[in-house]
Amino acid sequence: MISIIIPTYNEAGQIAITIDRLKEITANGDVEIIVSDGGSTDETMQLAKDSGATVLLCKIKGRAAQMNAGAAIATGDILYFLHADTVPPEGFLTDVSEAVAQGYPAGCFILAFDHPHWFLKANCWFTRFDANALRFGDQSLFVTKVAFEKAGGFCEWHIVLEDQELIKRLRKLVRFKVIKTAVTTSARKYLENGIYKTQVIFFFIYFLYFIGFSQQKLVSTYKKLIRQDKF
Repeated sequence: MISIIIPTYNEAGQIAITIDRLKEITANGDVEIIVSDGGSTDETMQLAKDSGATVLLCKIKGRAAQMNAGAAIATGDILYFLHADTVPPEGFLTDVSEAVAQGYPAGCFILAFDHPHWFLKANCWFTRFDANALRFGDQSLFVTKVAFEKAGGFCEWHIVLEDQELIKRLRKLVRFKVIKTAVTTSARKYLENGIYKTQVIFFFIYFLYFIGFSQQKLVSTYKKLIRQDKF
């Protein structure tokens, strides 16, 4: 079984669409869908329940803590972490299962946006390269439960770039595969804040992370510069 774990916070406008699509493309697969919610104040949790997902209300808000909580109740041998505004490609279950069978206990997909802007397409093109600096949560993440537990799960004090931090640790333990088919994620943050401006901000935040700024500083910087944040 593959356990699909989706961390949410106020995703009423998106969660049912994502779950319904997941159910369509996994109709013949052995999967469970877990929505790990950080205390949404809208109808996210009810909509997820109505769509057939297992819904967990987490004691701690934050993607890392919520994904750890979802993993703790997951019954699958493989965990698949997915953002609420991202949809994997058809056949992703086969892609993940084959990667694991080939000796890759962890990996991700390349990225595509749901908007045709040339700059977004250019950004996505780079995600095909196997470099840690190009690994982000929008690409989704699969990892066997054994490898996830061995790595210690997500670091819960990491609020920004928590996926990349875990991937760095996973790479020290297991082989990691970048599957060359794309998940499709929403461009809403880019469109709301300006495509070029948003990318510059993301580069700036990553630079601060790379040179060792604290998570508190990264979060405060993000909140000041980006609207529609989900922290």
